[in-house]
Amino acid sequence: MKIRSYELFQVPPRWLFLKIETDEGIVGWGEPVIEGKAATVKAAVIELMEGLIGKDPMDIEGHWNTMYRSGFYRGGPILMSAISGIDQALWDIKGKFYNAPVYQLLGGKCRDKIKVYSWIGGDRPADVANTAKKSLESGFRAIKMNATDEMQYIDSYKKIDLVLERVSSIREAVGYDLDIGVDFHGRLHKPMAKVLAKELEQYRPMFIEEPVLPENNEALREIANHTCIPIATGERMFSRWHFKQLLSDGYADIIQPDLSHAGGITECKKIISMAEAYDVAAAPHCPLGPIALAACLQVDATCHNAFIQEQSLGIHYNQGSDLLDYLSDPSVFQYENGFVNIPDGPGLGIEINEEQVRHLAEVGHNWKNPLWEHEDGSAAEW
Repeated sequence: MKIRSYELFQVPPRWLFLKIETDEGIVGWGEPVIEGKAATVKAAVIELMEGLIGKDPMDIEGHWNTMYRSGFYRGGPILMSAISGIDQALWDIKGKFYNAPVYQLLGGKCRDKIKVYSWIGGDRPADVANTAKKSLESGFRAIKMNATDEMQYIDSYKKIDLVLERVSSIREAVGYDLDIGVDFHGRLHKPMAKVLAKELEQYRPMFIEEPVLPENNEALREIANHTCIPIATGERMFSRWHFKQLLSDGYADIIQPDLSHAGGITECKKIISMAEAYDVAAAPHCPLGPIALAACLQVDATCHNAFIQEQSLGIHYNQGSDLLDYLSDPSVFQYENGFVNIPDGPGLGIEINEEQVRHLAEVGHNWKNPLWEHEDGSAAEW
């Protein structure tokens, strides 16, 4: 079997889908994208696929190493996202060839389902209590929300108080029936991150996420010494070599590699297994589309330390198109009592509605993340 051709589809709300076809008619799907840089990743996929046409799609480990190591300059969000989507599609092909879900090819599953969480509040969280209540009524057991708006290195305690008011309103509305992840989104710097982490302890969050930017991960030591809340990070880290220092330092409790950014199924399985050796949990990052989520679930099935999965249904980014719109059978991601079953169909376990993909690729997108400024006109972290 040889790789015959491929196609790329830039589809709303902000995704990029890859279809790889073999000379035996088996098709694999992947989701190579960096949010806000879809066209850039698309160009990288085209460059990498030039070396794969005519090759055996089954040699995934070899292809991964060639794509990664053949470039003198390697790694980073663009190249690793391109590799990720190609890797997902190759695993999809291999599973379909053997008529088995990917998790079986990775050694079999250690769980039948995994807990999921729902996003609430948007970029500038406001009425989170009612949204949290609706999430609970919809069957979710966990939610995640952004913590703050723009935050200077040293900022007003009024902004801290607003975060505490929002989290408090959730606890008043639903008690402790919902776990709450609070995403700092890298918007805070170390001085204010220490303050907010300490103040949030009274509400017992499930975790705080990206309390500082990953380039400042050395600050996690001081933040960890100020709070007992589990610290999560990793969505902007792109290989096992990035995670190596984080794990050996020992100040992260949860890693969040993204299977569309950090090398796909092949690499993220290794990253999460590395974390298990450090007694660190995993909650893969996935505010993306159905292919990315399916890939996550296949890896989640095989990793003992994976405890919860992000998913994008109803997320504030999904304007005009949502997670289930591209699936022939949306019930594959049916959430029950806060869990989703691991898809057990061949490959990634989903069937893409190609007609819908082609239709919405004509619409396309040019999604960019917001550009925020501080009151003084300087650039703020979004």
